[in-house]
Amino acid sequence: MNKLRAVRCLLCSVLLCVMLGGLVGGQVLAVTGNSDHALALPPSEEESSGDVVELRSDYPVISGKSGDAFELEVEVMWRGDERQIFDLAVTPPSGWKATIFSGSGRYPEVKIAAMAMEPGKFYGNKVKIKVEPLPGNMPEPGDYPVIFEASSGDIRETIELTAKVTARYEFAMRTPTSQLNTEATAGKDNNLTVLLVNSGSDPVENLSLISIKPEGWDITYEPEKVDSLAPGATQELDVVIKPPKETIAGDWSVTLQANSEEVSDKLDLRITVLTPTIWGWVGILIVVLVIAGVGVVFWRLGRR
Repeated sequence: MNKLRAVRCLLCSVLLCVMLGGLVGGQVLAVTGNSDHALALPPSEEESSGDVVELRSDYPVISGKSGDAFELEVEVMWRGDERQIFDLAVTPPSGWKATIFSGSGRYPEVKIAAMAMEPGKFYGNKVKIKVEPLPGNMPEPGDYPVIFEASSGDIRETIELTAKVTARYEFAMRTPTSQLNTEATAGKDNNLTVLLVNSGSDPVENLSLISIKPEGWDITYEPEKVDSLAPGATQELDVVIKPPKETIAGDWSVTLQANSEEVSDKLDLRITVLTPTIWGWVGILIVVLVIAGVGVVFWRLGRR
């Protein structure tokens, strides 16, 4: 009986030592009643990771209008034991160009093609990537991938970033000569050519044409409405301006405007109104008669 108690005490002591050893050594040991072997869990992820480079971006998707330049940031983290130099490269979308600059708020920015990484330094290793369409390229709206790569020998890692392109609406209303003044004869149709220009990346749809004018004036467009204006296209309008016959000669203000859901523009014009020729002669005759009448009055007074 005493022997049995001694054996039990010995087994309990061994089990207690095993458990304490597991807690102190950082590994958990499992013992079964039918096995004399202890099972240890795998080492931690940090111990088994080896020499790897990690790439991370807080903002992997940047949005902008067609034709804009995009700026993306990537953080490079080196999980190695020794200082290492990494070559940096970026693959932009077709028809785009890309440049890598020093990051982390450094000013002035410096173009870089490689960077030295200190072991265990997981902050302050950011680079800035600028991508933009080549001159004359107006990308269609959509997502455009930008691939960034850091490599050193057999160590290599990539990250995919995205430039999200949205439509650019740029529309202008102007005259062929860019002048904002013209002449008009009262009581007659006066023609003025106006150009609608779409310099954006998408069509401008359903352009309505309106005018803000003095009371009694008549302003019409030909055509009266533009259903669609394609990117890079120019639409010519014939604007007919007709001041009333009784309009006083001088300068008047008129506004021509084109509106759509996406964009609008306007022309503020100064119209110099001229009276018809016959009324001009009538005005001259009246002035001559007035002068003659004054002359006669002075002549009669002089004789007295």
